[in-house]
Amino acid sequence: QVQLVESGGGLVQPGGSLKLSCAASGSIFTFRVMGWYRQALGKQRELVASITSGGTTNYADSVRGRFTISRDNAKNSVYLQINSLRPEDTAVYYCAAQKGVFSMYDVRSSTYGSWGQGTQVTVSS
Repeated sequence: QVQLVESGGGLVQPGGSLKLSCAASGSIFTFRVMGWYRQALGKQRELVASITSGGTTNYADSVRGRFTISRDNAKNSVYLQINSLRPEDTAVYYCAAQKGVFSMYDVRSSTYGSWGQGTQVTVSS
């Protein structure tokens, strides 16, 4: 099972930007879909973006146009560029690798088999 490590979180003012990174201990090429989830305090974990090995992307409505997911299979890394941050974006952000047989549009966290430890993003003035 691949180990995933997120980085890049922090405290940012509303309207600011961050770039989150997810480094894998092994090849991510074998994972057709990689995703970023977030979990705010007291709320359920939600899928914010996913990307296939071929580069097809999908976003939650709440982040579309502000977040951009990308992956570099050669570097075994996945990224999440987050712009125009809002206080409601405050959450722990997790990188995850989906199990092979599910659709990238399947938002269920149970379809993802490998998770990072998360990185905190706090949006506050």
